[in-house]
Amino acid sequence: MMMWTRILPGARRLASVAAGPLILWGCAAQPVSVGTEAPALGHFTARPGRPGLVVAAPHGTSDVNTGEIVAEIARHSGFAMVIATGFALGADTREGPGRRYQVNRPVEGVPGHPPGEERATEGARRVYDAYEARVREVAQGAVRFYVEVHGNNHRDAAARIEIATVGVDRELALRVKALAELIRDAHLRGHAEAPRLAILVEPADTLRYNASGAKREGILRVPARALHIELPKVARTEWRGVYTAVLAEFVAEAATLPGFR
Repeated sequence: MMMWTRILPGARRLASVAAGPLILWGCAAQPVSVGTEAPALGHFTARPGRPGLVVAAPHGTSDVNTGEIVAEIARHSGFAMVIATGFALGADTREGPGRRYQVNRPVEGVPGHPPGEERATEGARRVYDAYEARVREVAQGAVRFYVEVHGNNHRDAAARIEIATVGVDRELALRVKALAELIRDAHLRGHAEAPRLAILVEPADTLRYNASGAKREGILRVPARALHIELPKVARTEWRGVYTAVLAEFVAEAATLPGFR
């Protein structure tokens, strides 16, 4: 496996709105294919950090800018990091996104389509197994707290951040929500034009994206505690700098809450 330092696509753009360019130092970029003769379909860029704490972007290409956001969260919090890029099975069209390996679970599907339309394949299993192995590797032991960042373009979730959870009861969910709202409001004081996105946390709130597939057969079976964060387009594009800063501080502070330590 080759080792090199890599600059993620979009790092220069984020540098203009966040603190410094996102140069991923000391990372291992691992190509992944679904067969010994097949070309690599995607890559995992990873680096270790605080043992047991991992932040990841399984769809760093198709969930636009989530790779850059996760890189900044890792830099700020000291979490270990895994970013998956590529893994497309079909090109996006004007009618909608193309089919992809879901990476964080052993199926392939189309972003935004119901889980019932996903299909388990041998290729999807190999990609998922490689992803889980990278998460476990950078955790340097048990995965105690895992944070995953996704993006969606659904109009019903356009004004909110949804956080599905693992190992979190309602009382802890309310504490997580209060923390996230406090940090959001502090950052928005200097950005009057920025949208004040609602924050929903499971099980205190009902979500559209509850990560049921990853909980049932994917990566969310692995950690003791997990936050699965779904970001609307506005938080990943025109207001990415503000919401990246919000999330970076939120993840770092969430790790200090009783129940996550």
